[in-house]
Amino acid sequence: MQSTGAKRFERPVIIRTGGSDRTVVDVNSAAEILLKAFPRETARRKAAMAACLRVIRGEAHSPVARQAFVSAALEVGILAGD
Repeated sequence: MQSTGAKRFERPVIIRTGGSDRTVVDVNSAAEILLKAFPRETARRKAAMAACLRVIRGEAHSPVARQAFVSAALEVGILAGD
């Protein structure tokens, strides 16, 4: 089982939503954004959510979720910095 610290991203991801930037530093924040603030449903969003859940359950490591989150954010045009 991973510790909570292992769920942090090695490098933050910056997204732009609602006209402002948001810095995403961990898997829990990424999952919350995917659930509540993502602009639209896409296959990459679903894959990113699944990756986040695997990390939360201790079945994967945070870089897997980070890469999936970056890919989903890039697809919908909200990635501001990686």
